[in-house]
Amino acid sequence: MADTKPSLPEELLSEWLSEDAGYFLKAGRLLEAGRSRFQRYEVWETPRFGRLFRLDGCFMSSERDEFLYHENLVHVPGMAHDGLRRVLVIGGGDGGSAEELLKHPTIEQVKIVELDEKVVDISRRYLHGVHHGALDDPRVELQIGDGLRHVTDGPAAASRYDLIVLDLTDPEGLAEALYGEDFFCACRALLAEGGALSLHLGAPFFQPERVSSLMQRLRRVFACVRPYLVHIPLYGSLWGLATASDRLDPLVVNADEIDRRIAARRIGGLQHYNGAVHHAQFALPNHLRALLA
Repeated sequence: MADTKPSLPEELLSEWLSEDAGYFLKAGRLLEAGRSRFQRYEVWETPRFGRLFRLDGCFMSSERDEFLYHENLVHVPGMAHDGLRRVLVIGGGDGGSAEELLKHPTIEQVKIVELDEKVVDISRRYLHGVHHGALDDPRVELQIGDGLRHVTDGPAAASRYDLIVLDLTDPEGLAEALYGEDFFCACRALLAEGGALSLHLGAPFFQPERVSSLMQRLRRVFACVRPYLVHIPLYGSLWGLATASDRLDPLVVNADEIDRRIAARRIGGLQHYNGAVHHAQFALPNHLRALLA
């Protein structure tokens, strides 16, 4: 970010949400820091979030609140689907999305394509509270490589997935192309009938141009795009996510049916998601309707 922004005391970790607003928390103890081939990384033991992982100075995941992000990214489309079998995760090297996907009893394969092998290494050594061993589950296939290339011209071209999860950093730098319309089109081509894409959009209040642009791109590619909102403490704001599909619409499944499916599929360990929450998160506040609707 620009050098004109004021610095915070060293005992605080901070991240800018926009050019004029940010978020900070008490740092605690630094466990490891360095630079991989692609980005700077840090792992902290913090008083509020427990183990916390950052990339290029941005908060990525923590032990104590990761469920808010990963449960919503996975189960909102997953519970609306008849039964997930094959899922592609682009990014997701912390294993949090895989851990939620493996709760679905019909899952046969979760393929993770993570660009940076250091993210996986850090997760294995420090973030068991995020992935709970999912990275070593036999149903998980982990590939270190370029997600863009994998989707557009790799072996994935012959595959079809019930769900594609974009568990990525923000849409800038290395990840920027993975939020483009061409990439969304390539993902759409890999979806099985009734399949869906899920991703995060950003903070609507602090990043309205980013969120609006992503919604427009998704709607030019998919017939049904549903944005939804959840407050994520580590990200310091109300956060936007979305599902995109030509067939699957998570709003047509009522709250009672979501709860029935959770019970029938014996999906346990949910700390946030249930039938009522599934629908409540799609309710758009008046000040965001024009941006998201």
